[in-house]
Amino acid sequence: MQAQNNQPLDIALWENGPAEKNDDTGQSYDESRHIYQPSIRVFLPKEQRTGRAIILCPGGGYAMLAYDHEGYAYADYFKHQGIALIVLKYRMPHGNHRVPLSDVCEAMRVVKAHAGEWGISPDDIGIMGFSAGGHLASTFATHYPTELKPAFQILFYPVISMDSAITHQGSRENLIGKEPDHQLIDYYSNEKQVNNETPRAFIALSDNDYGVPVENSIRYYMALHQHRVPASLHIYPTGGHGWGYNESFRFKQAVHAELADWLRSF
Repeated sequence: MQAQNNQPLDIALWENGPAEKNDDTGQSYDESRHIYQPSIRVFLPKEQRTGRAIILCPGGGYAMLAYDHEGYAYADYFKHQGIALIVLKYRMPHGNHRVPLSDVCEAMRVVKAHAGEWGISPDDIGIMGFSAGGHLASTFATHYPTELKPAFQILFYPVISMDSAITHQGSRENLIGKEPDHQLIDYYSNEKQVNNETPRAFIALSDNDYGVPVENSIRYYMALHQHRVPASLHIYPTGGHGWGYNESFRFKQAVHAELADWLRSF
């Protein structure tokens, strides 16, 4: 299973059927209705290969996936750093909050299984996410099975908490329902799940993000700091929410330079 002419690889997950099922199970995949086939698209560097890889979770409020400007558009940026990018199309919860995380776990299993073939170090695979995809990435970074621990996490304007005071309400309702119990709220409030073994983090967002309150990132950073987990927090003065790879984001070059510097720091 190798890339031809450096074209990306598209790989369906769950060859034997998914471990977790949702209300879409058995229906035809239909992206217009946001019923996604769980799959990964693998972009491998051409020449300079560091052995590092990143599994990326696009955002979309656990209702859909913005996998272009918060996914595929990042392939060249990481390729030029010798880093493989794996963009994950994860399923929406649609009645089962365990579904998205199960797809991330399966993606990590597949990447680890093909690491030798793809020139990837199995111990240098990070997780990245935007907005609700940032919630999913931070959920994986705080709830990972031991054998699937990510090496690092990169979060852009992430939803972190399910605390009704600061959460993104749409993401919360789509993931855990309109009247979740307190245990489920705490379980997916990832600032409460940080410990000394949580992987290092790079967090970037805009001060004027009125979609996902900045308190999400600040609480997560503080939890990481209190547990002595290396963390880098970058808050830009403007940009709002959802800028991804968009040229309209004034601080695009700045955040990309700072992320590249951070990735070279370990």
